[in-house]
Amino acid sequence: MNKIYNPNKESWSEVLKRPTQTVDDIEGIVNEIFNEVSRQGDRAISEYTTRFDGVILENNVVSLEELNSAIKNIPVNLQNAIKLAKTNIEKFHKAQLTNRVEVETINGVSCWQEKRPIEKVGLYIPGGTAPLFSTVLMLAVPAQIAGCKEIVLCSPPNKKGELAPEILFAAQLCGVTKIIKVGGIQAIAGLTFGTEIIPQVYKIFGPGNQFVTVAKQLATKFGVAIDMPAGPSELLVVADDDANASYIASDLLSQAEHGADSQVILVSTSKNLINSVSEEIERQIKELPRQAIAKKAIANSKLIYIENNEFALDLINEYGPEHFIICTKNEDFYINGIANAGSVFIGDYTPESAGDYASGTNHTLPTNGFSKAYSGVNLDSFLKSMTFQKISKDGLLNIGETIELMAEAEGLQAHKNAVSIRLKDIIPAKTGIS
Repeated sequence: MNKIYNPNKESWSEVLKRPTQTVDDIEGIVNEIFNEVSRQGDRAISEYTTRFDGVILENNVVSLEELNSAIKNIPVNLQNAIKLAKTNIEKFHKAQLTNRVEVETINGVSCWQEKRPIEKVGLYIPGGTAPLFSTVLMLAVPAQIAGCKEIVLCSPPNKKGELAPEILFAAQLCGVTKIIKVGGIQAIAGLTFGTEIIPQVYKIFGPGNQFVTVAKQLATKFGVAIDMPAGPSELLVVADDDANASYIASDLLSQAEHGADSQVILVSTSKNLINSVSEEIERQIKELPRQAIAKKAIANSKLIYIENNEFALDLINEYGPEHFIICTKNEDFYINGIANAGSVFIGDYTPESAGDYASGTNHTLPTNGFSKAYSGVNLDSFLKSMTFQKISKDGLLNIGETIELMAEAEGLQAHKNAVSIRLKDIIPAKTGIS
């Protein structure tokens, strides 16, 4: 990892640069695939699946037989682990349910807000080198709690044309209504336009590589909402002399093994700790099965020494990490001061992997600095807030003139007339004039 000491603020943007391609670099291929899927539907999807995943599928839809077989192939202890994680995720997301909000803004004018589920949602589950069945829980559980009618899951097949049994087990456990073996840009395009096999959805959820991220952004041009721009994984740890170097190294490596384009950063007020963490990384990385991937990510990552907590916090908020771990004596300073982060992990015994799997919080989070404006996935991500109002005769009398004056000032006479025509009927009735 690159060691950087006391970078000045003018250099922070360069120091904190992500190892990601720009949209311009990959937008061409995304547009090409979207155009083909829009024109040719399932035929284009099949061709791209063969090209990118190296498999020819007779049927993209997962059958009931495949689901039943998946359950048999999963050890009971892993089934129980997945069920426990699901329970914790359910508890945390059910706690986010809110009641109807109602208020009488003025006598006779009642306004209220209710939440309704998004009817059709698409869940993208990364496959490739690490089939993320945990992401099924993170997306399908809140979708089910919200009451979404159609929950469509897409995930890339392996060379045998199969999905990981753990993905299938988690999907059926969480009420997914349709599972389709398709990944990458073509999956996002299918969910955007709809095909004979893939239902068109109203909102697409899920992380992915840079191509999937750009594909999701392109989907918004065609009227489909997305959860957030969520690309390669990233983690920032802030630590001082009291921190455990081996713990920190393990956390950094846990994110580095996600992919070669992941990025991990340590910000510390201790040069000794930076050196110790660097040594621990060199030791621990040798034991990882995904060592080659982790090494590439580590090459893009940084150990940054900052001389005081105030500058450290400013730098962290400038970066806006997806995951943020606090391992300092003065943890409250960072807890209270952090403004930009997807999810925060506090103390020596709160590894980031707890949030990835089973603590209950959601691991689908904004990356690439988007935590400055986006939240991670939560129950509200699957709901729409709808407002209602009902106005009585007295209510219209109370606000009618206000509406008329404002509409007239904006030059919108029909808006004014919509009130005036009613007031003419109400006022005689009130005064008894015939």
